[in-house]
Amino acid sequence: MKFYTADLCDKFPEYTQVLEPIMKSYGGAKRMMGQIVTVKLSGSNKTLIELLKSEGYGQIAVVDVDANYTAVVGDNLMKFAYENNWAGIVINGYVRDTKNTKEIDVGLFALGTCPKKTMEVSEGFLHVTVNFGGISFNEGDYLYADRDGIIVSSLPLEM
Repeated sequence: MKFYTADLCDKFPEYTQVLEPIMKSYGGAKRMMGQIVTVKLSGSNKTLIELLKSEGYGQIAVVDVDANYTAVVGDNLMKFAYENNWAGIVINGYVRDTKNTKEIDVGLFALGTCPKKTMEVSEGFLHVTVNFGGISFNEGDYLYADRDGIIVSSLPLEM
């Protein structure tokens, strides 16, 4: 489906939340849409790795690491996302290997880049509401992203 976030905001203003302009695109797909699967990490990205190794069904992983300055996703996780049919990943955190991630046809939005990955071992939480950028991301909501920004709706939006 071809869409533009600006058009969706115009047509459905009462159903759209707009993420503050804090994200940059680091993936090969410049546009993505899909239902949200939420992940809350407090250190290690082990829970996210396990999620991306499972079937994505065109969904988008929304990951909150409280903007901790270590890389959460690199080219290896993007390959898992591509191989398992994930539409994209949005991270309240950082990424690395961006020369390679931009070549993989999966959407990837993050705060910025960091060459160092976390070495801390900890479990994350799946399917919990996460909050950043001025909005709440709920499991099962719909996310739309393009060059103009990222929007979220509790309902699927069609032009």
